[in-house]
Amino acid sequence: MNMIEDAARKIESMEVRGAARIARFAAETLKEYAKSVKTNFDEEMRRASERLMNTRPTAVSLFNAINYVMSYSGESDEEKRESLIKRAEEFIEWVDTAREKIGGIGAKRIMDGSTVMTHCNSSAALSVIKHAFDEGKDIRVIATESRPRHQGHLTTKELADYGIDVTLIVDSAVRYFMKEVDVVVVGADTITVNGALINKIGTSQIALAAKEARVPFMVAAETYKFSPKTLLGELVVIEERDAREVIDGELLSHPKVTVRNPAFDVTPRDYIDLIITEIGAIPPEMAYIVIRDHLGYREFGGEEITLSPEHYD
Repeated sequence: MNMIEDAARKIESMEVRGAARIARFAAETLKEYAKSVKTNFDEEMRRASERLMNTRPTAVSLFNAINYVMSYSGESDEEKRESLIKRAEEFIEWVDTAREKIGGIGAKRIMDGSTVMTHCNSSAALSVIKHAFDEGKDIRVIATESRPRHQGHLTTKELADYGIDVTLIVDSAVRYFMKEVDVVVVGADTITVNGALINKIGTSQIALAAKEARVPFMVAAETYKFSPKTLLGELVVIEERDAREVIDGELLSHPKVTVRNPAFDVTPRDYIDLIITEIGAIPPEMAYIVIRDHLGYREFGGEEITLSPEHYD
């Protein structure tokens, strides 16, 4: 289990970060681990999947990735291994192709001469921006710092290295700069059955400022980021991380000081203009249909949830 424990720690420490990257990494890890399992295949894979599943409670992409890969079949351990590896490779292909499709669809909503605001470091959102740039559109980007882990620094470097003009701002300056923005594009960690967005902390404040300024607010989200559990009434757990990510030293140890560090917040569907998925651009109200019709159902961990996406149909 050393391989699994090492992978789990990379996810927990955010060495591997971003919903799509985490999902892909989990699928790759289970694939490689399956190759090494000699006996008790079902039990070993169950233990491995549960360890990975518990690393980031909010990221439904991780949950869906593991469920998809673990829907393997077969009579012998070798048949099961081959089935799991095939499913892992399918999911990895899904991640890679979905991002490109989202980029192409979303780029159509960005006009020449636009200023685009983005938050955190979403590969899907960046795909939209890069596709618009590749189409020859003259665009500039305003990227938030995205404290406390400063994922916005990664976004700024990635886009700048791609040749796109980027302005990095502190998170609290979003409303100040919104008057210069033509469209907001963010990623997603989870889309709920009612079309609400769970994403990097600060997203809901950007959405509120955009609504006030009548700036379109778009979400780039692969369908494996839609949460089947919310269809069954389960609430999304908002992960709170170590206070030392925010502050350290004397103030942290002060008996009268409490530090809260939620990693995500919830943006109501009323603030979202459009969700860009690999199956098309949809209003948030269609989240239920995506979960019901695009994702299948199966048993995992004792309860009926999902995952056999018919993404090749």
